[in-house]
Amino acid sequence: MTDTSLAVHSFPALGTTASIAVTEPSAADKATSVLRLELEAIDLAASRFRPESELSKLNASTGRPVVVSALLFEAIDAALRAARLTDGLVDPTVGSALELIGYDRDFADVDPEGAALNLTARAVAGWKTVRTDSAHRTVQLPSGVSIDLGATAKALCADRAAELAAACTGAGVLVNLGGDIAVRGPAPVGGWSMRITHNHADPPTTSDGPVVSIREGGLSTSSTSVRRWIRGGVSLHHIIDPATGLPAREHWRTVSVAAGTCLDANIASTAAILLGDRAPQWLEERRLPARLVSPSARVTTSAGWPIDSVGPASNESMAPEQVRC
Repeated sequence: MTDTSLAVHSFPALGTTASIAVTEPSAADKATSVLRLELEAIDLAASRFRPESELSKLNASTGRPVVVSALLFEAIDAALRAARLTDGLVDPTVGSALELIGYDRDFADVDPEGAALNLTARAVAGWKTVRTDSAHRTVQLPSGVSIDLGATAKALCADRAAELAAACTGAGVLVNLGGDIAVRGPAPVGGWSMRITHNHADPPTTSDGPVVSIREGGLSTSSTSVRRWIRGGVSLHHIIDPATGLPAREHWRTVSVAAGTCLDANIASTAAILLGDRAPQWLEERRLPARLVSPSARVTTSAGWPIDSVGPASNESMAPEQVRC
């Protein structure tokens, strides 16, 4: 099979762009249906912005244990695992902090500019305050604590959708949810080729980002440069440092990581943003190939990430699968 036989569908979802590519065009409709169902399910379970979502009801539970669906339990379990793996850097109990800095609705509805906010550095409650009971599938949050699953639920959804779509169709499948990329099944000749960009909205034909390819697992890009807004002349972004409850200090503009799953890649790329200048060593110690870009566009790599190649992707039909953040 050559790259020219790939079928690609893209559409808006979860406040970003969802794309799916399959190696067998005849499987495209079925694979896209699988992705749409997974997106709908994760949004209804884990959206912080939909009042009818399970997560919204859990965040409003005022300290009571709540029975949740298997999917939300899986998403919360994934978020707590992320916190364990990163010593609390990627912490889901940042929901209230995000609301305080103005990210309290779908990003498309956040005013790009507004009045100054009175913000005080204060550590979030912390992931260890979240109680789960797998036998009864309950979750309990301290009163006043809300969680946000944005850092991990989207990546989990990409993994789930790619796995299920590949199993249902027998084709090779790539799912890209705004820079969280999962691939499953047989890869195209030469692997899944994609272009790294710092803004998922960049037109693929004008981007000058490097081209990489993967054959399995996942690749994720985290960035402080896209989801931004201004309050009182101060530019804010959405990656919260749990030690302060405020946007993380910007040592890296963009971090891309490849790992065995999209979820693990996302955990590492988010942690790297928060680690600042310690990130390259942290990634190297875990043998995670990564590309880190500073605000001045200086590139640092770890664990065998290839030297930048800015030539055209192996097939421009792959443009919608470019890495997006």
